[in-house]
Amino acid sequence: MNSIIIAFAILLGKYYEMKRTWFHSLTFLLFVGVSLSQTFTASTRTVVLAQQPTESASPQAGTGMFITVVTDEPQINVRMGPSSTVYPIVGVLLTGATAPALGRSQGGDWIQIAFPTAPGGVGWVYSPLVQVSPGTLPIVAPPPTPVPPATATIDPTLAAQFIVEPTSTRLPTFTPPPSITLPSYDQPSASKDSVPLAAVIIAFGTLGLIGFLLSLFRR
Repeated sequence: MNSIIIAFAILLGKYYEMKRTWFHSLTFLLFVGVSLSQTFTASTRTVVLAQQPTESASPQAGTGMFITVVTDEPQINVRMGPSSTVYPIVGVLLTGATAPALGRSQGGDWIQIAFPTAPGGVGWVYSPLVQVSPGTLPIVAPPPTPVPPATATIDPTLAAQFIVEPTSTRLPTFTPPPSITLPSYDQPSASKDSVPLAAVIIAFGTLGLIGFLLSLFRR
């Protein structure tokens, strides 16, 4: 009986020892997994932060001044540069609208304003159409003029193949057709000895009438 108890105690001790070993192994694995996940998360954060774009600075520093549209028209055009013939329209400003003023052209005829929808975030308005707040605006160099689209050129060799020069040809002379001679027929002359057709008809009509009367009398 004692030997059975001793054997059971030994088995129970080995069981707890194996359980303790598994517990330590599981704890070690969990520790390693947490460490690896933290390392992976830190590296991922580093890569994401490196890929985030940095905000670019404003092309012009604010002057604290602004413009107000004071024209009688419903709106004014905002152009890409200080010229109405060279630079295209990039937007409009309604009458009474305001915008930050950034600078002016060399002669002061155009005012550069902050216009977010324009290329580079800036545009130009004609100064007689706006009112500028008190202050002094710096002179700003105009942007480069846009390159006009290339015009299609025609190959002169290819175009020469489609040029047809008319040749002067003499029209044929008109030759009148030969004259047509109509044949003439001699009218037959009435013979003096022939009986007129009207007399023959009257005679036959008289004979018929006489025959008709005779037949009536006989009946």
